[in-house]
Amino acid sequence: MCHRADVGMWRALRRRREWAFFGVLVKASRGLAAAWWVLLVLRGAMPALLAIATGVLVAAVRGGERLTAPLTFVGIVFVLFQVLTPLQQAVGAVLGARTAQWLHDRLMVGAVAPSGMGHLESPELADDLSMARDFDLGMTGPPLVLGMGFIASGLVQLVAGVLSALVLVAFAWWAPLVLLLAWGSTHWLLRESGVWRDRNTPEVRAAQRQAGYAYTLATDPPAAKELRLFGLGDWVVDRFTESRTRLFDLQYQATRLRERPLAGALLLVLSGNALVFWALADAVADGRLGLGAATTYLQTAVGVSAVAFGGLSWALDGAAAPAVAVLRLPSAMAEAGALAPRPPAATRRTSTGVLDVAAMPAREVRFRDVTFGYDTSSRPVLDHFDLTIPAGSSMAIVGVNGAGKTTLAKLLCRLYDPQEGALEVDGVDIRDLDVDAYRCRVTAVFQDFVRYELALRDNVAPLGAPDTAVRAALAAAGATAVTDLDTVLARGYDHGSELSGGQWQRVALARALAAVQQGAGLVLLDEPTAQLDVRGEAEIFQRILEATRHVTTVLISHRFSTVRQVDRICVLEHGQVVELGSHEELMARGGRYRTMFELQASRFAEVDEQGQEVAYDSLD
Repeated sequence: MCHRADVGMWRALRRRREWAFFGVLVKASRGLAAAWWVLLVLRGAMPALLAIATGVLVAAVRGGERLTAPLTFVGIVFVLFQVLTPLQQAVGAVLGARTAQWLHDRLMVGAVAPSGMGHLESPELADDLSMARDFDLGMTGPPLVLGMGFIASGLVQLVAGVLSALVLVAFAWWAPLVLLLAWGSTHWLLRESGVWRDRNTPEVRAAQRQAGYAYTLATDPPAAKELRLFGLGDWVVDRFTESRTRLFDLQYQATRLRERPLAGALLLVLSGNALVFWALADAVADGRLGLGAATTYLQTAVGVSAVAFGGLSWALDGAAAPAVAVLRLPSAMAEAGALAPRPPAATRRTSTGVLDVAAMPAREVRFRDVTFGYDTSSRPVLDHFDLTIPAGSSMAIVGVNGAGKTTLAKLLCRLYDPQEGALEVDGVDIRDLDVDAYRCRVTAVFQDFVRYELALRDNVAPLGAPDTAVRAALAAAGATAVTDLDTVLARGYDHGSELSGGQWQRVALARALAAVQQGAGLVLLDEPTAQLDVRGEAEIFQRILEATRHVTTVLISHRFSTVRQVDRICVLEHGQVVELGSHEELMARGGRYRTMFELQASRFAEVDEQGQEVAYDSLD
């Protein structure tokens, strides 16, 4: 029974977040972690050693003995007292930085490793991701560079109290037990029993998330314009203050002193100390204890009180929770972001018997009875969706917000897999193809495209391409006059430059066109010209169609003056195709497409060179 109990306690200890955090320290730097622990124990031993050294010195003085050795002993302990603390703080700062780096590296690898992106949009992983990403920014606790000092302080006091108690064993075996019980009881009686759990409740995490959001709004450039234009500066500061105050209140409530057991804790502490100090006084009075030994035991008896003030601190809790989140995220993200495994070659379905990915698509891209939905919604976004896109043609996908256009784009890029049905290229389910090989055939411009803080050359061709290809792509996108190829597209760098929204959009389009030159056969344009004016958009899209005439192009756009240029238009509603045909065919049909086209055309007009107003629906 005792063995089972010991095993159970050991397993419970290993499941604690604090244990996991200390394990991370070792993984981050075995040598620094060992040095940090050695210095911590030495610091904890100093009060007991000083008590022993003082007792030896007092005994030597009283006995008229030589004082060289006792004074040397006291001097060594005194010097160590002064040296060990700053030394451990320095080691702890470096170890904290290494640990933060290790955790961030592990998080980054875990985030980019899955083939899909479901893990980055999963509500179940949102809290862990937020905590793991922001833990070292000082929002939920001190950065580890500083936090290691707070963590060490609590543990040093705990070690100091325990080691002081061990010295008392030489006086009486029961004395350290009585004092440890008395002072140790304060951890239970004067604090919430679930203190560490209560500091990481969903309510606490929500307050952290709200405070972090307000902080981001106040400090990030994208929100700066609206905050000033609409006078929201004070609102953001108030929201941040309110959320942070709420967070501090919740954390304080988790660690506050209880009123009811205060008298009981005080009684235990007073009773235990009175018993031990009475025994010491009695031993001195009877002559059973000399003055030197009494000096040592009295100091160590007082030193046991450090147990009440040391232990697992709030800083350790603030570091352990995100560390555990980082440790469990890679496997959780791998599962949530996984795509269907690639089947063995013998099981692949193909109508031709040949899987030449480099030539795909040669005939068509087809959504066959596809159903797909997200965990956040009870309704599927695409519901038994069927659509065929002939290879080498251009097709536009239009529809109201929420119709499923962006989801269709994610499936085409194989960022998700259909939950039912199949997405096929030339009769082959893309789940039967190697993910990387398939994606080499796909390029895209998303509405929220990335603005890399890199040179223009690397923004157009992140994986490298000849300068001639880069310049040709920029020319096709109408971005030849943006800047030099070597200019970094971000302020803050030497000779760096910031682009306008429209210029950035042309650079993103050039990125897709460069990929076409490198062999991509399927081009996806998700609102590719949203930041351009109507004339600029028409000009750019005409350029894109010219540059991608030999490949399959899928355009998602709200502007009907652009989509009319493609070969076919698909009208999407509630995850299903409701109309399909050319612009002329759909206008002649007088259905949903014509209604949306005329509604948009009635709201916008242009002025031509002669000053005449021209409606979009009259443009050829």
